[in-house]
Amino acid sequence: MSSLYLGLPKLKMKLKSNHLLAIAAAAMVIGFCSSTSAQAQGNFDPAQFRQRQLDNYRERLDVKSDEDWKKIETLITKVMDAQRDSRMGMGFGGRGNRRGGGGGADQGGNTNRNRFGGTPVPEAEALSKAIDDKAANDEIKTKLAQFREARKAKEATLAKAQDDLRKALTPRQEAGAVLEGLLK
Repeated sequence: MSSLYLGLPKLKMKLKSNHLLAIAAAAMVIGFCSSTSAQAQGNFDPAQFRQRQLDNYRERLDVKSDEDWKKIETLITKVMDAQRDSRMGMGFGGRGNRRGGGGGADQGGNTNRNRFGGTPVPEAEALSKAIDDKAANDEIKTKLAQFREARKAKEATLAKAQDDLRKALTPRQEAGAVLEGLLK
């Protein structure tokens, strides 16, 4: 029996450390949830988000020189903009959740807004309106063809921006850019 009593303090200490770990984990979750809820309540700053992305890219691509970074940053920004534009109307700031019935319109009535900047895609808006208005099949086919052409043009712009960036990078930097999703 005495060996049982000797192990009791160790057990209590283990339980206390487990409780402390659980409390620390809970505090981290609460902190994360409060910061993300603050962003959801309108405290999200797209400029800060973009700057953090650029800082991460600089670190990932291991660009030491400010002079080199100025050149590469401009090319990365073009790729980021082209990527954003090529996604427009494809679920990122497009029509919103059709099942929810709320639509994707903001207070100004814009159904194709982009929370991270950029401009609405008129072809996506026209296609969305044709669907919502239950337009005839021929009209929807026409709007769909126009949307696809606009998307093709945006994808060509993205491919050129990615090619320009690729030419400015070392092989190591190119590999990092591929892993970061800047290049294919």
